[in-house]
Amino acid sequence: MNAKFHLALPCKDIEETKNFYVTTIGASMGRNTKNWLDINLFGNQLTFTKAGEFSFDYKNYKLGDYVLPSFHFGVIVTVDDWGKLYTRLFQMDLEVTTEATFMQGETGEHLSFFVQDPNGYMLEFKSFKEGDAIFSI
Repeated sequence: MNAKFHLALPCKDIEETKNFYVTTIGASMGRNTKNWLDINLFGNQLTFTKAGEFSFDYKNYKLGDYVLPSFHFGVIVTVDDWGKLYTRLFQMDLEVTTEATFMQGETGEHLSFFVQDPNGYMLEFKSFKEGDAIFSI
C-alpha cells in the first residue's frame, strides 16, 4: 500500500507557521483560512490550527550516541533532496542538528537531521541507505 499521511497539529501563529514551512522549508501551501492552513510536505498533508499557547511535555530518548526528541514527526526523502534541504536550512543559520547516520552498517541505516518549527515541533528529515529497509526488521 502506498498512501500519504495527514497530521493535524495546533500552532501558536498561522503566519509564522506558514512562513517557516513555505519560505524556509520550501513546502507549498494548500487550503487555508485565518485560523488554519494545510501544508503540502513532500506530498503529505500537515494541517495547522491556531490554538494559541500550548505545551507538549515530552522526554527525549537515546539512539546510539545521540539524544533525540521522543515527540517529533518527519518525512523520508531521497538522499539528493535530503542534501539540498540540509544545505539550504544550514545556510539560513537555523538551529539544525548536525547531520547524523543512524544504525550505521545495520538494516535501517539512514541519514537524519532535525529542525525546530516556530511552534516548538521537532521536524526530522531522513534518507535511508536502502529504500526497502524502512520497515525491515
